[in-house]
Amino acid sequence: MPGLRAVDLNADMGESYGRWALGDDAGLLPVVTSANVACGFHAGDPATLVDTCRAAVAAGVAIGAQVGYHDLPGFGRRFLDMEPRELYADVLYQIGALDGISRSVGGRVAYVKPHGALYNTVVHHRAQAEAVVQAVADYPGGLPVLGLPASELLAVAEASGLRPVREAFADRAYTPEGTLVSRREPGAVIHDPDVVAERVVRLVTEGRLTAVDGSDVAVAAESVCVHGDSPGAVAMASAVRRALEAAGVTLRPFVG
Repeated sequence: MPGLRAVDLNADMGESYGRWALGDDAGLLPVVTSANVACGFHAGDPATLVDTCRAAVAAGVAIGAQVGYHDLPGFGRRFLDMEPRELYADVLYQIGALDGISRSVGGRVAYVKPHGALYNTVVHHRAQAEAVVQAVADYPGGLPVLGLPASELLAVAEASGLRPVREAFADRAYTPEGTLVSRREPGAVIHDPDVVAERVVRLVTEGRLTAVDGSDVAVAAESVCVHGDSPGAVAMASAVRRALEAAGVTLRPFVG
């Protein structure tokens, strides 16, 4: 999507649980335009989700349901070989829970994004992608689905009549094929805010990134994610926003 002059900036939020604090949601909300809020299965206790949704509404930030595997100990980063009917029910449950909380504080769930291992799985796992999309399609409102370009998830979403929204990652390394480098590999996460900001400006204005092997890769995206649980996430997101605005790019949610 070369020449793009408006883009969404999203981050994962609401991931604290009880006495376990994760991320700086209060610092990120003034910077991003969309918040991927945990739904209680991979992270996020009910009180945290209420507070996060209330703060997002006050900041004018779009709320997305970040649905994941039911795996609190693994933070949703472990693949679960689930039956499609079970995954469907889990995703539907999570969307409904977060939407109920959002509406109680004056907001609503505006889109759905898988988290962690589920996000990576539905890039290529057709059955799980179909289960996720069916849950979204069956939830009232026809919510957009945020995911990786060329993924099974977005292909199934589009075929089902839902809006597929392509996403790129500000602080993740890419393979020459345009997929994310596994977190198990060295250099999978980029920590220098200046490097990340420069990459994102090129991504948004030219539709290209430099892959780990030094080659150019085309990456089209309507939304860019900065990981909220990364060290220095607020500084990273702020550097990205400043660089985009300096390049004449408007930051706004991809949903109205």
